[in-house]
Amino acid sequence: MISDSDVLGASILIVDDQETNVILLQQLLADAGYTHVDSTMDPLTVCAMHRKNAYDLILLDLQMPGMDGFQVMEALKTNQTDPYLSVLVITAQPAHKLRALQMGAKDFVSKPFDLLEVKTRIHNLLEVRLLYKKLANHNQELERLVQDRTAELRESEARYRSLTELASDWYWEQDDKGNFTKVSGPVLEMLGIRVNALVNDAHSVPMQGWNEAERQLLQSTIAARKPFLDFMFSRVNRDGSVQKFCVSGEPMFDQFRRFVGYRGIGNEVISH
Repeated sequence: MISDSDVLGASILIVDDQETNVILLQQLLADAGYTHVDSTMDPLTVCAMHRKNAYDLILLDLQMPGMDGFQVMEALKTNQTDPYLSVLVITAQPAHKLRALQMGAKDFVSKPFDLLEVKTRIHNLLEVRLLYKKLANHNQELERLVQDRTAELRESEARYRSLTELASDWYWEQDDKGNFTKVSGPVLEMLGIRVNALVNDAHSVPMQGWNEAERQLLQSTIAARKPFLDFMFSRVNRDGSVQKFCVSGEPMFDQFRRFVGYRGIGNEVISH
């Protein structure tokens, strides 16, 4: 909901070629507690002022020399990105009211002013205007969330397709510092790193039995941010048996092409 403080903090522009009317409306708004009120007696400046300040409400006299209120409303439509034109017209001609409403004015007041009526109409129009702005902002936020979620789903789908195409048993991810952030399967052991290295064990050492040349080649490929496919390496177990492994991996980049980490997959090659 819109609070009274929101309404009183809204921005208002008074447009009238009669100084006495401007002063009267300024005093009326000041007494009511409005804090952001501008005025002009030159209708030719209205569009530029509104473009700069995006007023929540314009109090617009219809009968002015040089450029009348109808022409001002027409000009406002051409230079405003916001489709909601909040204008309260001021007129002494009853015949002008319908035309003003047809041109986009939201309400009108008659001269001479009924001060209570003017205050009420201003408050009501500002409530509607601020609700419209809140709805527009909410819709923009929803649209942004939908776009973000769609991007996440597309990334997830791409990752899933990549993994299913390679049909692996193990999956791992590293951040841009080389720290493991996701692990599925015995990949740390497979890479020759102790599993407790995930908890930043400074004394972790390579597991025994790995072919060190193969392991170093794999790690240097990862360090160079190069993709690799079906990299084969092996280790010798204590009983003398040999295990062979096949891994594939690729570097990851964000939407700005900045390196954010690495991901890979692998499986054990079973001899027949």
